[in-house]
Amino acid sequence: MRSIILDCDPGHDDAVAILLAAGNPSIDLLGITTVGGNHTLDKVTHNARQVLAIAGLDDVPLRAGATRPLLRPVETAEGIHGDSGMEVHGYELSEPAAPVAEGHAVQWIIDTIMAREPGTVTLVPTGPLTNIALAARLEPRIVGRVREVVLMGGAFGTGNWTASAEFNIAADPEAAQIVFREDWPVTMVGLDLTHQALATPEVEARFASLGTDVGDFVVALFGAFRTNYRDAQGFVDPPVHDPCAVAYLIDPDVVETVRVPVDVETRGELTAGRTVADFRAPAPADCRTQVATQLDAPRFWDLVVDAARALG
Repeated sequence: MRSIILDCDPGHDDAVAILLAAGNPSIDLLGITTVGGNHTLDKVTHNARQVLAIAGLDDVPLRAGATRPLLRPVETAEGIHGDSGMEVHGYELSEPAAPVAEGHAVQWIIDTIMAREPGTVTLVPTGPLTNIALAARLEPRIVGRVREVVLMGGAFGTGNWTASAEFNIAADPEAAQIVFREDWPVTMVGLDLTHQALATPEVEARFASLGTDVGDFVVALFGAFRTNYRDAQGFVDPPVHDPCAVAYLIDPDVVETVRVPVDVETRGELTAGRTVADFRAPAPADCRTQVATQLDAPRFWDLVVDAARALG
């Protein structure tokens, strides 16, 4: 079983990542932390509360973190996620009952890692990397205690926020550079992989057939996501990025990876936020980074449907 902290900014695909982490028996979800990203911190935290309430997960600790990037102005993704940050179609979101715990997310991340045996906590950031970078700087000892960082973000090909950069990295490139340069293993599950995780009508029908509240919620997420992605980026079916990082931890064979050095550009006028993966030669022996390249999509969706079914 993998013990994870899911650091996220719900977000349609973050919502699915929460459901997958909570509904799979291979994952011990220690808690959820939120970070300003897809929308402002107050909205993404509210959305996380709604997801937890829908799935009956009131016992999963939730804490709010950084409101803004380390150095840059706040940028949000309303064009993809709507004015609420988690727009749905045909499903009424009630006011959440799931509480937000006291204390800052960054301090809780540090305290949780330091309280557990080294090598037993995996960090799974699916939003901007601000909280993770702050935690590493505030308490450097966590770096040697974290088992690994498996993040959704970046691309070694084309970006989606700019031609060069994926949104999560572009939102806080300085934080991302800190995370990639720290001395812990990092797996980058970027757009090159997540654009293979498409919520097709056939996939959506599988969730509809569950006949449960969670299944109906996922269908409503996909409906809004499909419309927004089509209008903003021309996708016929939306890519559901964030649960790919969780799926890799559940079943590594779902995702193929290649070990290569990765760094983050922070200064380029046209390339700020680009994750630069060096495929030119075999990775050096001390390389701690790898990138995801290929997704077994049917196997991936089996995991997500099974988790939704388990949550009911």
